[in-house]
Amino acid sequence: MASETDKKAQEKQTKSKERVRDHGEVFTAEREVKAMCDLVKDETERIDSRFLEPACGNGNFLAEILTRKLAVCKRRYKKSAYDYERNSLLALGSIYGVDILTDNAAECRARLYEIWNREYRAVCKKECNDDTRASAKFILSRNIVCGNALTLNCVDENGNDTTTPIVFSEWTFPRNDALLQRTDYTFTELLQEDDKDKQQDMFTENDGEGKFLKKYITHYRRLQDNE
Repeated sequence: MASETDKKAQEKQTKSKERVRDHGEVFTAEREVKAMCDLVKDETERIDSRFLEPACGNGNFLAEILTRKLAVCKRRYKKSAYDYERNSLLALGSIYGVDILTDNAAECRARLYEIWNREYRAVCKKECNDDTRASAKFILSRNIVCGNALTLNCVDENGNDTTTPIVFSEWTFPRNDALLQRTDYTFTELLQEDDKDKQQDMFTENDGEGKFLKKYITHYRRLQDNE
């Protein structure tokens, strides 16, 4: 069941006339979000299927996608806190957002965390732990970025481009155990790539699709150790 915070975020389509004028900021209504997600229903219900929202706002699309993915996690893994933790973090790690406004990015992270944590408490109850919560927050700090989706550069507090490229992290379980792998890439050319066939996989070390930076493998409850 959605919280009051999430309901208000879904229902409000504009924050101010000035933001509409300066940034063209109008949030997609809940009905349209659900209808558009239904067009790719199978993918929204696949735990590891990746979604990138290049103008995520405060997260209307990403919140809906995460809610669907977590429902699948609950249905499949509710009897095991260990399996639910791993797979719910994988679901969270499959969602990416970029927004040029710092408050939107912050609100989106907080909103997605609230959705994840609410379901975590409901499923794992007394087996919940703060280390897993810290890992969830760390994933969101990497995946929801304040930047310019056209240039794929980070922006400053005024929304102006910097020379720092956006870096996204791929999250995978390389083995069927507790070790979660994080692989970092830059994506300075991803949205400019003309060859649509090459865009099917967001994460590749090929030229033109993003530059591989570094790889980390850590226990899923200790992701923040490799900040």
